[in-house]
Amino acid sequence: MKHLLMAVSGPSGVGKGTIVKTLIGRRADVVESVSCTTRAPRSGETHGKEYFFLTKEEFTTRLENDDFLEYDEHFGNYYGTPKSFVEETLKTKSVILEIDVVGALRVKEKFPETALVMIVPPSVEELENRLKGRGSETEAEIENRLARLSFELAQQDKYDYVIVNDDLERAIGEVEAILDGAYRK
Repeated sequence: MKHLLMAVSGPSGVGKGTIVKTLIGRRADVVESVSCTTRAPRSGETHGKEYFFLTKEEFTTRLENDDFLEYDEHFGNYYGTPKSFVEETLKTKSVILEIDVVGALRVKEKFPETALVMIVPPSVEELENRLKGRGSETEAEIENRLARLSFELAQQDKYDYVIVNDDLERAIGEVEAILDGAYRK
Protein backbone atom coordinates (compact mmCIF):
# COMPACT_ATOMS: atom_id res chain seq x y z
CA MET A 1 0.00 0.00 0.00
CA LYS A 2 1.26 3.46 -0.89
CA HIS A 3 1.35 5.90 1.98
CA LEU A 4 -0.46 9.23 1.72
CA LEU A 5 0.46 12.79 2.59
CA MET A 6 -2.72 14.54 3.75
CA ALA A 7 -3.10 18.23 4.59
CA VAL A 8 -6.09 18.94 6.84
CA SER A 9 -7.30 22.55 7.03
CA GLY A 10 -10.32 24.44 8.20
CA PRO A 11 -11.44 27.37 10.29
CA SER A 12 -10.48 27.61 13.93
CA GLY A 13 -12.95 25.70 16.09
CA VAL A 14 -14.15 23.39 13.31
CA GLY A 15 -12.69 20.26 14.99
CA LYS A 16 -9.75 19.50 12.71
CA GLY A 17 -7.38 19.03 15.66
CA THR A 18 -9.76 16.58 17.31
CA ILE A 19 -10.14 14.63 14.06
CA VAL A 20 -6.37 14.45 13.47
CA LYS A 21 -5.56 13.48 17.07
CA THR A 22 -8.26 10.79 17.05
CA LEU A 23 -6.90 9.23 13.86
CA ILE A 24 -3.31 9.35 15.11
CA GLY A 25 -4.44 7.65 18.33
CA ARG A 26 -6.36 4.93 16.48
CA ARG A 27 -3.86 4.08 13.76
CA ALA A 28 -0.26 2.95 13.98
CA ASP A 29 0.19 3.57 10.23
CA VAL A 30 -0.45 7.33 10.45
CA VAL A 31 1.61 10.09 12.06
CA GLU A 32 1.24 13.83 12.36
CA SER A 33 4.01 15.82 10.75
CA VAL A 34 6.41 17.59 13.08
CA SER A 35 7.17 21.17 12.02
CA CYS A 36 10.38 23.10 12.47
CA THR A 37 10.41 26.38 14.36
CA THR A 38 12.92 28.98 15.43
CA ARG A 39 11.00 29.85 18.59
CA ALA A 40 12.26 28.61 21.93
CA PRO A 41 10.68 25.46 23.39
CA ARG A 42 7.93 26.03 25.92
CA SER A 43 7.81 24.17 29.20
CA GLY A 44 7.19 20.47 28.56
CA GLU A 45 7.94 20.59 24.83
CA THR A 46 10.42 18.09 23.42
CA HIS A 47 12.60 18.49 20.33
CA GLY A 48 11.27 16.15 17.66
CA LYS A 49 7.88 15.68 19.30
CA GLU A 50 6.02 19.00 19.31
CA TYR A 51 8.55 20.70 16.99
CA PHE A 52 12.06 20.45 15.68
CA PHE A 53 13.59 23.48 17.43
CA LEU A 54 16.16 25.18 15.19
CA THR A 55 18.27 28.29 15.31
CA LYS A 56 17.52 30.92 12.66
CA GLU A 57 20.79 29.95 10.97
CA GLU A 58 19.78 26.26 10.84
CA PHE A 59 16.37 27.22 9.49
CA THR A 60 17.91 29.48 6.82
CA THR A 61 20.32 26.74 5.75
CA ARG A 62 17.47 24.24 5.38
CA LEU A 63 15.48 26.85 3.46
CA GLU A 64 18.41 27.42 1.08
CA ASN A 65 18.63 23.63 0.62
CA ASP A 66 14.91 23.47 -0.33
CA ASP A 67 14.05 21.35 2.72
CA PHE A 68 10.62 22.85 3.39
CA LEU A 69 7.34 21.96 1.74
CA GLU A 70 6.08 25.29 3.08
CA TYR A 71 7.16 27.85 5.63
CA ASP A 72 6.01 31.10 7.16
CA GLU A 73 7.04 33.71 9.69
CA HIS A 74 4.91 34.68 12.71
CA PHE A 75 5.92 37.19 15.37
CA GLY A 76 9.62 37.04 14.44
CA ASN A 77 9.86 33.24 14.39
CA TYR A 78 9.86 30.88 11.43
CA TYR A 79 7.76 27.73 11.10
CA GLY A 80 8.03 25.17 8.34
CA THR A 81 7.13 21.65 7.24
CA PRO A 82 10.40 19.76 6.71
CA LYS A 83 10.41 17.97 3.36
CA SER A 84 13.07 15.47 4.49
CA PHE A 85 10.98 14.38 7.52
CA VAL A 86 7.84 13.96 5.41
CA GLU A 87 9.60 12.03 2.61
CA GLU A 88 11.38 9.71 5.06
CA THR A 89 8.20 9.06 7.08
CA LEU A 90 6.12 8.36 3.94
CA LYS A 91 8.32 5.30 3.29
CA THR A 92 6.58 3.52 6.19
CA LYS A 93 3.50 5.54 7.23
CA SER A 94 0.96 8.07 6.04
CA VAL A 95 1.54 11.64 7.23
CA ILE A 96 -1.08 14.20 8.22
CA LEU A 97 -0.36 17.92 8.29
CA GLU A 98 -2.79 20.02 10.31
CA ILE A 99 -2.16 23.28 8.52
CA ASP A 100 -3.77 26.55 7.42
CA VAL A 101 -5.10 26.92 3.88
CA VAL A 102 -2.17 29.00 2.62
CA GLY A 103 0.35 26.42 3.83
CA ALA A 104 -1.71 23.52 2.48
CA LEU A 105 -1.85 25.04 -1.00
CA ARG A 106 1.93 25.61 -0.90
CA VAL A 107 2.45 21.95 0.06
CA LYS A 108 0.25 20.85 -2.86
CA GLU A 109 2.41 22.92 -5.26
CA LYS A 110 5.59 21.18 -4.11
CA PHE A 111 4.05 17.74 -3.49
CA PRO A 112 1.12 17.37 -5.94
CA GLU A 113 0.11 13.93 -4.60
CA THR A 114 -0.98 15.55 -1.33
CA ALA A 115 -4.64 14.96 -0.48
CA LEU A 116 -6.09 18.31 0.58
CA VAL A 117 -8.94 17.90 3.08
CA MET A 118 -10.94 20.87 4.31
CA ILE A 119 -13.08 20.46 7.40
CA VAL A 120 -15.98 22.93 7.42
CA PRO A 121 -18.65 23.75 10.01
CA PRO A 122 -22.32 23.01 9.36
CA SER A 123 -22.96 26.78 9.69
CA VAL A 124 -21.26 30.00 10.73
CA GLU A 125 -23.57 30.15 13.78
CA GLU A 126 -22.48 26.67 14.88
CA LEU A 127 -18.81 27.60 14.50
CA GLU A 128 -19.34 30.75 16.55
CA ASN A 129 -21.05 28.67 19.27
CA ARG A 130 -18.13 26.22 19.30
CA LEU A 131 -15.56 29.02 19.58
CA LYS A 132 -17.48 30.65 22.44
CA GLY A 133 -18.01 27.27 24.10
CA ARG A 134 -14.28 26.57 24.21
CA GLY A 135 -13.82 29.51 26.54
CA SER A 136 -10.20 29.87 25.44
CA GLU A 137 -10.46 33.05 23.37
CA THR A 138 -11.57 36.59 24.08
CA GLU A 139 -14.51 38.08 22.19
CA ALA A 140 -12.01 40.03 20.02
CA GLU A 141 -10.08 36.83 19.21
CA ILE A 142 -13.31 35.07 18.27
CA GLU A 143 -14.22 37.97 15.96
CA ASN A 144 -10.76 37.76 14.33
CA ARG A 145 -11.17 34.02 13.77
CA LEU A 146 -14.64 34.52 12.28
CA ALA A 147 -13.34 37.33 10.05
CA ARG A 148 -10.87 34.87 8.49
CA LEU A 149 -13.66 32.33 7.93
CA SER A 150 -14.83 33.69 4.58
CA PHE A 151 -11.27 33.65 3.19
CA GLU A 152 -10.74 30.06 4.34
CA LEU A 153 -14.08 28.81 3.02
CA ALA A 154 -13.46 30.53 -0.31
CA GLN A 155 -10.50 28.17 -0.81
CA GLN A 156 -12.55 24.97 -0.61
CA ASP A 157 -12.80 24.59 -4.39
CA LYS A 158 -9.00 24.12 -4.41
CA TYR A 159 -9.31 21.13 -2.05
CA ASP A 160 -9.68 17.50 -3.03
CA TYR A 161 -12.21 16.79 -0.26
CA VAL A 162 -14.54 18.96 1.81
CA ILE A 163 -16.03 17.35 4.92
CA VAL A 164 -18.77 18.97 6.98
CA ASN A 165 -18.14 18.34 10.67
CA ASP A 166 -21.73 18.14 11.86
CA ASP A 167 -21.15 14.67 13.34
CA LEU A 168 -17.64 14.09 14.71
CA GLU A 169 -17.53 10.29 14.32
CA ARG A 170 -18.83 10.48 10.75
CA ALA A 171 -16.26 13.18 9.89
CA ILE A 172 -13.46 11.07 11.41
CA GLY A 173 -14.71 8.08 9.38
CA GLU A 174 -14.66 10.10 6.15
CA VAL A 175 -11.08 11.28 6.74
CA GLU A 176 -10.10 7.71 7.59
CA ALA A 177 -11.71 6.48 4.36
CA ILE A 178 -9.56 8.97 2.44
CA LEU A 179 -6.47 7.56 4.15
CA ASP A 180 -7.58 4.07 3.15
CA GLY A 181 -8.32 5.10 -0.44
CA ALA A 182 -11.98 4.16 -0.03
CA TYR A 183 -13.50 7.65 -0.06
CA ARG A 184 -15.05 8.79 -3.32
CA LYS A 185 -15.79 12.43 -3.98
